[in-house]
Amino acid sequence: MSVKKTPALMFQGTGSDVGKSLLVAGLCRAYVRRGLRVAPFKPQNMSNNAAVTVEGGEIGRAQALQARACGLDLTVHMNPVLLKPQSEVGSQVVVQGKVVGNVSARDYAAMKPSLMPSVLESFNKLADACDLVLIEGAGSAAEVNLRKGDIANMGFAEAADIPVILIGDIDRGGVIASLVGTHILLKGSERDRIKGYLINKFRGDVNLFVPALDIIKQQSGLKSFGIVPFFQKARLLPDEDAMSLDKRGADQTTGSIKIVVPRLSRIANFDDLDPLRSEEDVQVEIVEAGSPLPGDADVILLPGSKATLADLAFVREQGWDIDIKAHVRRGGRVVGLCGGYQILGVSISDPDGIEGQPQTQDGLGLLQMDTILKGPKTLRETEGTCLSDGEKVRGYEMHMGVSSGPDCANPWLLLKGEPEGCISKDGRVMGTYLHGLFNADGFRDAFLRQLDQDRGASLSYDQQIDEVLDELADHLEKTCDLDGLLALTDI
Repeated sequence: MSVKKTPALMFQGTGSDVGKSLLVAGLCRAYVRRGLRVAPFKPQNMSNNAAVTVEGGEIGRAQALQARACGLDLTVHMNPVLLKPQSEVGSQVVVQGKVVGNVSARDYAAMKPSLMPSVLESFNKLADACDLVLIEGAGSAAEVNLRKGDIANMGFAEAADIPVILIGDIDRGGVIASLVGTHILLKGSERDRIKGYLINKFRGDVNLFVPALDIIKQQSGLKSFGIVPFFQKARLLPDEDAMSLDKRGADQTTGSIKIVVPRLSRIANFDDLDPLRSEEDVQVEIVEAGSPLPGDADVILLPGSKATLADLAFVREQGWDIDIKAHVRRGGRVVGLCGGYQILGVSISDPDGIEGQPQTQDGLGLLQMDTILKGPKTLRETEGTCLSDGEKVRGYEMHMGVSSGPDCANPWLLLKGEPEGCISKDGRVMGTYLHGLFNADGFRDAFLRQLDQDRGASLSYDQQIDEVLDELADHLEKTCDLDGLLALTDI
C-alpha cells in the first residue's frame, strides 16, 4: 500500500515508560499552537486503559490525551492496533476499533505482518486531514528479537518512510548506554532513519551532562534535540497503562477523605481515579496484592477489569472480599465501576466462555443483581444525570455483559433517558458501567460532599488538564529544538 507523504515524525523509546506518550502530547499541543493541524498516531499499543471513539471503537488512552492536545475528536485510526492483556501470555486484539480475537503472544507474532495494511490505511486517513502527524512507537526500538513482522517501531517507520527520534530516560540511569546501544543494535537502514534524540526526565544541573552529549555524538553520530527536565505536573495527566501504578501508591498521605482502591490483577480504565486523586482533600490509596484493605477508608472503589471472573477470584485470594464486607458493616461505602460493578453482584455467568471456560461464579453479593457476560460489546459515549442529586454526568461504556436484578430498580444514573447502574437498599453500595463519571465537576463535588460536608470547592478537572497540557508545551518550547524537529519533516 502506498503511503501519503504528509509530514510526519516518529518518536521511539530506548525502553518502556521513558515518557514517549507525554512528550508526544506536549509536542502535539506546541505545534497546534503554532497554527498547524496536528494528529497523533500510534501503530500498535498495549494497554487496558482505553477510550471510546466517535465511530464506537476503542483506542489507547494515551492517544485520547494526545488527540485532546490537538483539539481533535477521537478516531480509531489514531491507534489502529490495540492489545488488551487478559493473561500473562495472551491479549485481546483490537483492529481499527473492533475486537478481532484473543491470541497468545506466540500467535500474535505470526499475526503481526497481516496487520500492516490496516496500520498503513489508518495512517493515510489521518494524513489526509492534517499538516503533521506525530507518531509514538511502542516499548523499545532495541527489541530486535521482535523485529520480524514489526508494526510498532522500525517496521512501521520503514514501511511509511518516516524519520525517527529516539527518547531516552535519564531518571532510570544508563541513558548514554541506552541511546548508543539502541543505535548499535539496529540495522544500517534503520540507523540512517534516526535523526537524533531527546533525553527525558532530567533532574539537577543540566550543565553537568553536556560532556555526555559529545560522547553520544562520537559513538553514534546522533544529534541532541533537547534535554527535557522532569515535568512534575505529569502526575496530573491521565496515565497510559498500569506500569504507572507501580510508582503511585497514595497520591496524598493526608486528606479529609480517603478512597481505597484494590489493585485488581487485570485492572482497566483506572484513569477513572484521576479526577479524585487531583482533589487536594482526597487521598486515593492503591492497595497492592498481599496487603489488607485499610479499615479507615471512607470509600472502597472497585475499578474496571479486563477479566472480571479472574479478578473476582483474585479479590477472594487476597481476602479483600472479607475486608470489603467488613467495611460495609462499619457503615462505609463501596463503589463499583464496570468490572468492579459486576463483582459486587450476586453472580457472574459466562455461558459462552468469553473469559475462558463457561462457568458461573458467586459475586460478593453486595448488590442484588446478576450479570451475564455476553456480546456484542457495548462501546458508546453517553451522558445523563445522577438520580440522587440531579448532577450531570458524561462518559463512556466499554464492557461485555448485561446486569439485572432487584437493586437495578433503584438505579444510580439516568443516561439518555435509560436507567443505569444500581444502589443497594441501605445506600452504601453502588455501581455503574459508566466510565468517566468522576470527570464531571458537579457530580464529583456532590459525591465527595456526602463524605465531608465542610470540604472546600472542587477543582475544574477538564480545565486543569488543558492548563497542564499548555504548561507542558511551554516546557518543551524552552528545552527542545522544536524548529529543528519540525525541519526533519520537510513541512
